[in-house]
Amino acid sequence: MFENEKQKIINTGLKIDKYGLIALSGGNVSQRMPSGEILVTPSGMIYEELNRNDIIVMDINGHILEGTRRPSVDTTALLYIYSHMPEVNAVIHTHQPYATAVSLIADELPCVLTTLANATRGNVKVCPFSSAASEQMGIETVENIDNRLAVILKNHGVITIGNSLKQALYSCVYLEEAAKTYMIAKSASDSISQLTRKQIYEAIEVFNHYGQDKRWNKKC
Repeated sequence: MFENEKQKIINTGLKIDKYGLIALSGGNVSQRMPSGEILVTPSGMIYEELNRNDIIVMDINGHILEGTRRPSVDTTALLYIYSHMPEVNAVIHTHQPYATAVSLIADELPCVLTTLANATRGNVKVCPFSSAASEQMGIETVENIDNRLAVILKNHGVITIGNSLKQALYSCVYLEEAAKTYMIAKSASDSISQLTRKQIYEAIEVFNHYGQDKRWNKKC
């Protein structure tokens, strides 16, 4: 069941590893199917070693429909997000170091790069601390994400959401890029240039037309 989607989840896990957003078996990747089922990566398994049979299929209440592996320990948080945000079809949780470093010194990552505006829709809040493997991670995400596509978990990592795995992936990758840039700038000066609301809006609009589209006409 959902063999192609399972492979896409594995591929996404390999990408967050490639970009240095997790180490070994850290974090998790999940996706909601149009029919309502939730696909989740297993607990404690290295992404390079995963195959499609390792991806768990469950319903929104956490009942396993397919798979023999133990699902991610953060499943209760993931299900809370899916239950309370029906527009969300993908959730990625990482332990990316630069964004997590921001959580140790600030309550928010300001929008300092156009790519951050593109991918997360603006400033990214730092959530109050919640322990790993707790539903509270999901509660804090829902309560603090506003209309953004990411939150930073204090002393922990990041959760990004999207209407697809690609959108959630772009969010966590570009969030880390912005966090790294911010931390470098912060080490040199406390006066850091931020994008205005107008500039953020313009960057979001540009990103809405980013990439390849079958409807694109080269004569335009």
